[in-house]
Amino acid sequence: MAQVTKDTKIGELLEISMDAAPILLSIGMHCLGCPASQNETIEEAAAVHGVDADELVKAINEKIG
Repeated sequence: MAQVTKDTKIGELLEISMDAAPILLSIGMHCLGCPASQNETIEEAAAVHGVDADELVKAINEKIG
């Protein structure tokens, strides 16, 4: 399975694995289908939702790995 980074866009992440969706929802990112969120990076999403980007990427990679 592909490893994601802080620069991976949300749209790309969801194409790699929908298993990441529950993690994103748990940080309050409820607009996963919104066009704007599709081009947002994991790092940008983490910043907006007050989450450490490195911890978020680690959790996602553990889930989808």
